[in-house]
Amino acid sequence: MNQEQKAIIERLNLEAHPEGGYFKETYRSNMILPESNLPTQFKGSRNVATCIYFMLTSEAFSAFHRVQQDETWHFYKGSRILLHMIDESGNYTHVFIGNDFEAGEVPQFTVPKNVWFAAEVEAKEAYALVGCTVAPGFDFRDFELAKAASLKEKFPQHQSIIRRLTRG
Repeated sequence: MNQEQKAIIERLNLEAHPEGGYFKETYRSNMILPESNLPTQFKGSRNVATCIYFMLTSEAFSAFHRVQQDETWHFYKGSRILLHMIDESGNYTHVFIGNDFEAGEVPQFTVPKNVWFAAEVEAKEAYALVGCTVAPGFDFRDFELAKAASLKEKFPQHQSIIRRLTRG
């Protein structure tokens, strides 16, 4: 990790995230959605929305995981991110999140709920600083970190990318 990356982690008070990378929650709505107003997959009430800073480095990828809400990524600074997605039908797609529009990068992208996704910085010795917004608000009860064996069993056609971007 270089000095600029260390400075960003320190300046923004980022800490290690279970999926990989570094994060800091920056917003949690004071408005609460009661469980009775949420779809049945949610257990308990949720804040209306949450936001985080999220930093990935060449060494720290975001492992395959999914959440029960749509998650919007916002690009701020650094090298582009390659975001990988596998939907429940086994369809693989990817998107480049960054600010080089001529190269097909997008500065903002929303991952649909319940889609398995992972993200990485492809450039060597680089980082990307993004924001992630979730509504209804993020709660670890809605988060599932993929187990490589079960994800490869479910999607054998994507074993290579799953092996590379999972932990355990």
